[in-house]
Amino acid sequence: LVRFRIAENSLKIDDIDIQVKNYEEFDAALQQARNILMITHNGIEDFTFSTQETQSETIEQSIKNTRTSGTLIAIIALIVGGIGVMNIMLASISERIREIGLRKAMGATDTAVFIQIIIESIVLSTLGGLMGVAFSYGLVYIIQNVSTSNAPVIKPDALIFSMIFAIIIGLIAGLYPALRAAKLDPIQA
Repeated sequence: LVRFRIAENSLKIDDIDIQVKNYEEFDAALQQARNILMITHNGIEDFTFSTQETQSETIEQSIKNTRTSGTLIAIIALIVGGIGVMNIMLASISERIREIGLRKAMGATDTAVFIQIIIESIVLSTLGGLMGVAFSYGLVYIIQNVSTSNAPVIKPDALIFSMIFAIIIGLIAGLYPALRAAKLDPIQA
């Protein structure tokens, strides 16, 4: 099957669509079309072939680039979120110096203070992760009701991965504040 499309206000052919019955004949048909066009264009290759395979590759590359961009944005957001958790924990420790000093004076060990601050940091980041999940579900719900096609879907494994990552970020972001709180001297507090 061959279809021609002529460009507007011109007598030149703008597009030729070629369809083959069997995929096995595709390469031979493409080569025949190239040979005929080379003859009719006096050996000058001033035309291009666009197949569904090349369009599929272009779409796959675009999806790959989008995923890479999304991953980079997520990494930056996680770093910023981790810094935010660390700053909140440091501010919390600064405001609770007397409480921490009193606990240590009453017999709390450095390890107990360290674990308390780490747990607070993990709880804080877990709550942030849960709010992110709730926001994601709300956003996907809105998009699904507005969009007629290609609506996003949230996969359970992605949710589990994101919550595990939120907990890990909380743990990492809480290390420095927890070490700082554990090293406080009860006499100076």
